[in-house]
Amino acid sequence: MRNILIPILLGFFMCYPSVNASEIIDIKHTTEDLTPMIRRAIENAKTKDIKIVFEKGVYTFFADYALGKYMRVTNHGNGLKKIVFNFTRFNSVKVEGNNSEFIFRGQVLPFLFEGVKKVVVSRLTIDWDVPFSFQGDVITVNKEEQWYELKPYTKGFSWKLRNGRIVFPGVNGFNFDYLGSSLPHNKKTKAVDYGATDQNLRSNYVERKPNGILRFHNRKLKSYPRIGTVLQSKGDKKNNRYAPSFLTKNSKNIIFKEITVHHALGMGFLFERSENIKILNSGVYIRKGSDRVMSIVADATHFTNCKGDILIEGCRFEGMYDDGTNVHGTYVEVHKIIDRKSIRVALKHFQQLGFEFVGVNDQVWFIKQPNPQRKETNKVVRVKSINDEFIDLSFQDPIPSDLKIGDVVENKTWNPTFTMRKNIIRDHRARNIVIKTPKKIIIEDNDLSSMMSSIMLRGETLFWFESGNVEDVIIRNNRFVDCAYGGAEHAILKVSPRLGKVFDNTILYDRNIVFENNTIKTFDNRIIWAIQTDNLIVKNNTIEQTFTEKPQFPNAFMFDLINCNNVKIKNNYYKGTNMNILKMDKKTEKTLIFEKNKNLNK
Repeated sequence: MRNILIPILLGFFMCYPSVNASEIIDIKHTTEDLTPMIRRAIENAKTKDIKIVFEKGVYTFFADYALGKYMRVTNHGNGLKKIVFNFTRFNSVKVEGNNSEFIFRGQVLPFLFEGVKKVVVSRLTIDWDVPFSFQGDVITVNKEEQWYELKPYTKGFSWKLRNGRIVFPGVNGFNFDYLGSSLPHNKKTKAVDYGATDQNLRSNYVERKPNGILRFHNRKLKSYPRIGTVLQSKGDKKNNRYAPSFLTKNSKNIIFKEITVHHALGMGFLFERSENIKILNSGVYIRKGSDRVMSIVADATHFTNCKGDILIEGCRFEGMYDDGTNVHGTYVEVHKIIDRKSIRVALKHFQQLGFEFVGVNDQVWFIKQPNPQRKETNKVVRVKSINDEFIDLSFQDPIPSDLKIGDVVENKTWNPTFTMRKNIIRDHRARNIVIKTPKKIIIEDNDLSSMMSSIMLRGETLFWFESGNVEDVIIRNNRFVDCAYGGAEHAILKVSPRLGKVFDNTILYDRNIVFENNTIKTFDNRIIWAIQTDNLIVKNNTIEQTFTEKPQFPNAFMFDLINCNNVKIKNNYYKGTNMNILKMDKKTEKTLIFEKNKNLNK
């Protein structure tokens, strides 16, 4: 028998028990702002197991009555977040969209799952009525006088010219007061333009010209957009990552299936300290027929200090302004040796402040200068947060006697196995795939095209402090088409730790990587660029030169190997004119096997 949950909500949703003891909340279609109704339904749930079922339709969610909560969100800005679907401390949560569209307005975090033991979200589309972006067609460029002209988009966009500056989007009182992170796009394909590089645009003055044209005066630009491209801007770095569309923290057994994200004010799917995750038959891409050239502001998917099995399968990621996926742990830096069993560590990147790096009973590795390899392990028995930057850790056993300030610590317990198959990732900023986990990695049967390196393996103790080295990677049966078309030098596969001067760059870091049976069609030269890599196998790949664009780095080598060991390049086929095939140092040459390759001469 159905019971009305709250009288005021009669007609919008009803609650009743199901055969599996979950509390089912049926949402009837309405054109009203659904935020307060959803909030009340979740807050008044009678059990810790709920299922929300939407009648198919288009629903709107405004920020006005969303839950306000201070949150630390890794790789975003910390602060007060307006949360629409706040699922905290439930045993299980299911959301069935029935192919509904959820349209959000203003600065909101649509979905939060925190401390949930089982999550299933299916069949829904997410978008914003007003995107947090500005874009315009490039009409004229005058490098000598240092200005360019745009025909700005107005339909579906919100911006104003105020005191000689563009401000946008002007929703709920929020504005970016300069263009900030910007890139030109190919107007036809919507991909980042060939040869483009990131720029942080601060126009010195914007003037209004006839026929809706705006002239932007910019001094000392690194480069100017090409006439005929679309220049897209997403605001300043401090404020342009408000929140992901789905934030999952300290949760497990998570399935997202048949989810489409057309816009988000940060990443698409972000997971912190969560385990066993599947993203199936889902997508992040621009709505068909839209004039937008950017889908979401940052990564399509991002996993920080997760464990268990992660699977991304049958998905399509396009138009986002960062990576298709990024999987990593976190390095923290030793700030103080407190006693023989205790240290104080520091979170080093401004978008990691307050991150839950470690918990009681977690195992950690110590990485001691100048050797970047994982060394001794220890078990954490006490965690005391000093503030968002510093954490005191106490261990079961004495710390290494030679541990010193500036060394780094990595969480051993929270690392996942990762599989990515049958996906399409293209027409976006940055890399298709960035992975840093020591456990099994399989990347297979994907269609990939990238502005930067298609696949990057990069642990770093600088800037992002994303750990660590890989130890078991298979990259097979993928199709790479015209990768690394941005203005910086990249490769199809780039293995390049960024460890700083305090670490020895001759010591091996990443290991056991197999790159096999892939098809590569690309206009530029670099295929494999590997540094400090042990046991790299490149075999049975077909490489074909295309002529869609001119090579940007014609003197680069197809295989560029630095400080490597046990590299095998064999049974690969090449069709093209590139004569710069293999470059290596003396250390790499000692153990290199290069054999049975067709049309590839050392």
